[in-house]
Amino acid sequence: MAAGFGCVKTDPAIERFNKMRENVYKHFRFTPRAAVQSIVGLVVFPVTIYLISSTTDNRYNWVGKRKGESLKA
Repeated sequence: MAAGFGCVKTDPAIERFNKMRENVYKHFRFTPRAAVQSIVGLVVFPVTIYLISSTTDNRYNWVGKRKGESLKA
């Protein structure tokens, strides 16, 4: 009887998936799709977040404003 710890049975599909995920670095290749995803995730997305945050930085001044006064700095 092939069982795991206690009364839990192992699922061959889950074990095969786990083995594949553990060894993915051995079989990885940069395909065009993987290259585009890497560039977007490591370059384009952080640059976009930086540009958005730098353009909106210090746009509004919340300190010392009264009712009816504009929040624009």
